[in-house]
Amino acid sequence: MTEFGGIPPRIDTEPESVERGLVTLVLTLVELLRQLMERQALRRVDAGDLTDTQIERIGTTLMLLEQRMDELRDHFGLTPEDLNIDLGPLGTLLPRD
Repeated sequence: MTEFGGIPPRIDTEPESVERGLVTLVLTLVELLRQLMERQALRRVDAGDLTDTQIERIGTTLMLLEQRMDELRDHFGLTPEDLNIDLGPLGTLLPRD
């Protein structure tokens, strides 16, 4: 195959496809960070490093963040699986629950 205007033919330059890819990438990163924060919070709770007030605030914050992620995925027509990038031999980016 030949290049058209310097762009290899395998790159999809349709605006809707590019937007969906960017949204998927951003939401994947946000989901990864959300899961890491959740694990860190659970470690701190298990270690007894947090007060009851801090535990309540963290729980509420993580719950609201998860709800917002659900809303954003629904808005853009994505599933949780869409955000789990396959890293080939390394497996998937996000753990499978």
